[in-house]
Amino acid sequence: MRTADLRGLVIGCLLLTTPALGDSDPAALTVLSWGGAYERAQRTVLFEPFAEASGMAVEAARYDGGLAALREAVASGEVPWDLIDMTRSEAMAACDEGLLETLSPTLPAPAPDGTPAAQDFLPGALGRCAITHTVFATVVAYRRDAFPGRRPTRIADLFDQQRFPGPRALQRTPGANLEWGLLSYRVPREELYELLSTQRGLRLALERLDGLDEIRWWTGGEESPRLLADGEVVMASGYNGRFFDAMLRDEAPIEILWDGQLQEHETWVIPRGSRHPDAARDFIRFATTTERLAEFARHIPYGPARRSASLQVTTHPETGIDMRLHIPTHPLNAEGAIFKDEAWYARTRERIAAYFEDWLESR
Repeated sequence: MRTADLRGLVIGCLLLTTPALGDSDPAALTVLSWGGAYERAQRTVLFEPFAEASGMAVEAARYDGGLAALREAVASGEVPWDLIDMTRSEAMAACDEGLLETLSPTLPAPAPDGTPAAQDFLPGALGRCAITHTVFATVVAYRRDAFPGRRPTRIADLFDQQRFPGPRALQRTPGANLEWGLLSYRVPREELYELLSTQRGLRLALERLDGLDEIRWWTGGEESPRLLADGEVVMASGYNGRFFDAMLRDEAPIEILWDGQLQEHETWVIPRGSRHPDAARDFIRFATTTERLAEFARHIPYGPARRSASLQVTTHPETGIDMRLHIPTHPLNAEGAIFKDEAWYARTRERIAAYFEDWLESR
């Protein structure tokens, strides 16, 4: 691979503990990432190999989602990040606002057999400003020892406090919570977003959440596995890879409920005003090769965005666990999946977020 193809940095999205422009190495590629097990896998599979191959250091800063910090940075003309690992719905919104660089669909390398990237990537993975690298899922997990003689089998059990009593941990965001609320009424998955576009649909979804006696709201991806592992809650929403890591590394007595999993694309974007846009593009090309995506899925079970990479996923490098069985896109796990309407969220995110926060304040 040419030297230019080995330039870049990885992950992230907006702020939280992001460095000020003067605090980061101007010669390094600065990436916003999500921390925890996710970032550890990226360091091993992407950041360190890219730095070694290109000679360009990679620095990662913490991100927990949102566009506010990106808007401020672009408006000020001082953008301290070169790459952001961003959900596709937020990337679509940021692109429409002119906050991101455009990316050519020819940027990713062909598959090993020569198949062009446009044919190898999942539909919609190559956007105007974002390139999908993985598919992750927001799921519900539960403690195996919390309900003697029974276990949750469907997403409606999240709201069934008679059969499954105890506190829940849910992400402080409309995403997944609204869909699960309507799904518990047996609303067909293909009708969820049409109904959520109405006041009636939003009211019905929030009534389900209102019915829960005790909710611990989380914002950082590492919080819900910890709450569940420590026994502070009996059921929790979270990212499937974080729960897998808790089960693997901490031997936490938890299990994932795959029914109702909300699948979403995770993308690479370059903020407008990046100090190293060419190097950032080189990194994206490096990080989205078939080999890198397959290797990443061996460390944390998120589905590769390339068909050729999905075929190469094998076992966890330390334990020998078959990682294909833990990926959200595996047919056994995806049977009851919801495919997040990211275009709907991109159009409605400000309004729905405000509606959700108003509801939280009124509880």
